[in-house]
Amino acid sequence: MSRARRKDLTKAFTASLTGTSLEWYDFAVYSAASALVFGKLFFPSGDHLTGTLLAFSTYAVGYVSRPLGGFVFGRLGDVIGRKRVLVATLVLVGVATFLIGCLPTHAVAGPVAPALLVLLRFAQGVGVGGEWGGAVLLSSEFGDTRRRGFWASAAQVGPPVGNLMANGALAALGAILTEEQFLSFGWRIAFLLSGVLVVFGLWVRTHLEETPVFKAVEAGGERPEAPVREVFAQQRRPLVAAILSRVAPDVLYAMFTVFVLTYVTEELGMPRGQALTAVLIGSGLQIFLIPLAGALSDHWNRRRLYLGAAVAAGVWPFVFFPLAETRSWLLIVLGVIGALVIHSMLYGPQAAFVAEQFSPRLRYTGSSLAYTLAGVIGGAVAPLVFTALLGKFGTWLPLAGYIVLTAVLTVTGVLLGRDADHAEDEEYTRLVGGNGDGSGAGGPERTPSSSYAVKSR
Repeated sequence: MSRARRKDLTKAFTASLTGTSLEWYDFAVYSAASALVFGKLFFPSGDHLTGTLLAFSTYAVGYVSRPLGGFVFGRLGDVIGRKRVLVATLVLVGVATFLIGCLPTHAVAGPVAPALLVLLRFAQGVGVGGEWGGAVLLSSEFGDTRRRGFWASAAQVGPPVGNLMANGALAALGAILTEEQFLSFGWRIAFLLSGVLVVFGLWVRTHLEETPVFKAVEAGGERPEAPVREVFAQQRRPLVAAILSRVAPDVLYAMFTVFVLTYVTEELGMPRGQALTAVLIGSGLQIFLIPLAGALSDHWNRRRLYLGAAVAAGVWPFVFFPLAETRSWLLIVLGVIGALVIHSMLYGPQAAFVAEQFSPRLRYTGSSLAYTLAGVIGGAVAPLVFTALLGKFGTWLPLAGYIVLTAVLTVTGVLLGRDADHAEDEEYTRLVGGNGDGSGAGGPERTPSSSYAVKSR
């Protein structure tokens, strides 16, 4: 690999990692606030469980709105390029998060306050829905296709980094401020910090080149005119496989980074700080485990690794909840860490697996649609389902059963999927000589072979 190409790859990896980390900081700070403060400030009621349920409803809005981002930005990513779309999504999420920190509460503005909260959460979801597919391609399309698992994991490290920053900010504010101060203004600081973080993210992304694969698609005149329609018409099986492969990881993450905060504080009666610390430790380990899992999937069969982790995801709740019921902080931390280790084994290879289901010319659209539609049936409803099941049955067994069901769906998706076809990206890259300028072997007149036409599945 030439020095220039390696430099581009490093910049792409950094841009993918920092951008998704910042966007997931925005998304995660909202998620944590839903569990800790929004029920009291925006949805007050005599029943604390009802307030929490309503707060988690706004959490779900961020997932339900993702398909809109997937449709709009996914299409644009295959038509105008990865870089421009990723700048737009970062701005959208950052501005929405900053404005949440400026909102009046229900006590000040009445029902207008939760309405504005839902609207801004919707905007967050639209931005994140368009972000993931592009961030994955940004790093993986610069790198060696046979190491796609590792390079694509840059986007996957974003959620734990963002979650770590968000929960760390809230934990620090909670430690410095009294409960009254935290509820009065402390939580806002974590949202207002988004403005500073987004400026840095924009600086990184605006100094990046377009990916070689998209340049090759563009040079070959293969940019799709209606990528969404093509995906639904000709790549249905890859889309179903990619959607189902994401369900269990989303639900597992929602359980052990979001709902666990409510479970530990409300059901077990333990301090909020202990719950946040458990999530922080697990998220910190994921920063290293996710790229490790991505790299392992490059050396082992990616689908087999994914299948094994999906089975472990269905088993782990039967380990965690008995540990949690001891009310031992150490055992709860170990339980959360174990869950997030399993999540890492799913999440690390996931970006590469999803991207590999689609042909290069439709990859942004297909990946974005899979990511966002899976979020609706997975992560969006998970905290609501967990809260409702716990409220109705008063025991953890239905929660575990729900996670088992999602693990079965993910196993089905992985079995429907395909292994990597490295020749696809390699032929596109040869079109531009590996550097995107059309000067490589074959010259600018050469177009990708018919094997790169959209593959009907």
